[in-house]
Amino acid sequence: MSKYIPWPAYYDDAPIDLRFVYDGAPAGKHGFVKADGDIFTFSDGTPARFWGTNFNGAANFPSHDYAEKVARRLAKIGCNIVRFHQLDSEWHTPNIFAFTKGKRLSATMELDPESMDRLDYLIYSLKREGIYVYMDIFTYRKFKADDGVENTIALGDAAKPYSSYNRRLIELQKKFAYDFWTHLNPYTGMAHKDDPVFAMGEIVNESDLFSRKIEVEPYASEFRSLYDKWLKTKGLTDDAFSCDLSANIPSLIEFKIYLQEKYYDEMIGFLREIGVKIPLCGTNWAMCGANVKTQMRGDFTDGHTYFYDWQWGKHNCMNRRQTEVAEPATAGLMRARVAGMPYFVSEWDMPWPNEFRAESSLLYAAVGSLQGWGGYAIHTYAYTPYLDRMDTLGKEVSSGAIGGVAYREGIFSTWNDPAKFGLFYHAALIQRRSDVRMSDGNLKINERDLGMGAPMDAYRTIAEQTKAGACFDGSGTVEQDTRIISEDAGEVRSDTGELYRSWDKGYGVIDTDRTQAVYGLLEKQGKIEMKALSVESKTDFAVVALSSLTDMPISESDNMLLTTVGRAKNTGAKFTGEHMDEYGEAPILAEVIEATLTIKTARRDLRVWAVNAEGFYHGVVPVTYTDDGMTFTLGEQFPSVYYLISAE
Repeated sequence: MSKYIPWPAYYDDAPIDLRFVYDGAPAGKHGFVKADGDIFTFSDGTPARFWGTNFNGAANFPSHDYAEKVARRLAKIGCNIVRFHQLDSEWHTPNIFAFTKGKRLSATMELDPESMDRLDYLIYSLKREGIYVYMDIFTYRKFKADDGVENTIALGDAAKPYSSYNRRLIELQKKFAYDFWTHLNPYTGMAHKDDPVFAMGEIVNESDLFSRKIEVEPYASEFRSLYDKWLKTKGLTDDAFSCDLSANIPSLIEFKIYLQEKYYDEMIGFLREIGVKIPLCGTNWAMCGANVKTQMRGDFTDGHTYFYDWQWGKHNCMNRRQTEVAEPATAGLMRARVAGMPYFVSEWDMPWPNEFRAESSLLYAAVGSLQGWGGYAIHTYAYTPYLDRMDTLGKEVSSGAIGGVAYREGIFSTWNDPAKFGLFYHAALIQRRSDVRMSDGNLKINERDLGMGAPMDAYRTIAEQTKAGACFDGSGTVEQDTRIISEDAGEVRSDTGELYRSWDKGYGVIDTDRTQAVYGLLEKQGKIEMKALSVESKTDFAVVALSSLTDMPISESDNMLLTTVGRAKNTGAKFTGEHMDEYGEAPILAEVIEATLTIKTARRDLRVWAVNAEGFYHGVVPVTYTDDGMTFTLGEQFPSVYYLISAE
């Protein structure tokens, strides 16, 4: 029978403070971020590597007091980037166009002054704590009739995909971008365009001409007219006015590439003209090779990935482990990365209430460090700034949002989840310190079939083996329909030797000098040996992670953080199979991980302190020293999620 302990989260603090590990504050101290080959660096040459989160919707407009507290909390945990996401979404309150609901909003051409004040102070607070901003400027904007836009009632979020070619929609994007980037932040004393707290940005979130239907009038007819003119300039006889605009017609794909690249060129050129200095990308998903190819017009590429089986409007859960499948939702990330360009993952998640979600944080961080990617931002920290009133997992909004869409009630919220956010200390160390060594590989995968539904076999599982990316000039050595790592192999090991995962056995290992971790079905593996750490778990599913908090390897360190976590749930939560019947109530519960650990160290002055959710020491775990090092058993006395192992 599993044991659980209460593990409440506090919106204004974190139990352990790792700010001393990093040279981070204030953000911008090393100058602007820039694209430097296939990585990001700061203008003074310092490597720029990020681990962080998204703020969604109203979470971007907190009170000044909350802004200071959330910035400090994130910095303590190790986060150094926040992506501002959904600023322009009218469904939440506040948003960038309206601080409150009630008055009819007939246009979206003015930035609400109170919303901007809140956002400005948040930027100021993040900057002081060494946290950078990824700017997602165009996401869910709902255009209005007084914007001078036709058929607004039929247009979806951000008028996708018509906003990439309609002149009025492009001009409105330019106005919004100008108003935001030239805005003077009174708290920093700088215009946003001149502030190096902004690390990078995108033109539009999750939009493309390849996967989205082109059917709303008059925009569909406009597209056909543009296509027809282009065909004539090319001397082609395809019929623009009767063809299926979703078909993989070679000339249609080529035209969409042309039109999307033209849009990126115009928007990026405009931003450069008004003085925006940060690296910019077009959009942030793969969808097909054609869309990825157009991303080469930007300074870097960006990807999104989710390990779940979402059904719109349902509180369901794909209750599967990433350690039981050959492809843990990294193939799409690999395809979105163009060889030779920097890469960032601005959204990822393995959402609650999947009971195995604790696997995700370390796996993705390790993959990013192996690949040399610029970083990650999980989707999302929260949808609201009212976290002082929230004390359960998966339910932060008081009732249904946008017609009862489940995920906007908090399913993706991670700020209080010990199973995911609880491991961010180690994930940040892996990514920001490059604890997992970057692969020396340079695998290029030829993208020849650019249409929707094209094969992507070569990308499956390769993220955990060697550095790789897509190429479009024919210089690659592997074709996109070639499966490099067979599912029948049952396992994958990185070319650095530091990562291993077996989907046959159901577990994974991260084995570096300063961070060592195991995750998955640990009990049935018996004793798992790493360089300086061995783990023998009595709990069936668990994550055990140990990181040195010094420059020394684990075997020599005098200060280490140990985290043990597995399942986490609300008190009284009820399920029927994978269907969630009841959320449950506070307090949040964390499963006690029972395991015996041995750390190979010559030191004899280390104590294992259990640390509770409030950051109190609540007991010293007994240790036995032998010639092999120090051995101790967790779960029997002073059970916790966190343990500080420090020299007296």
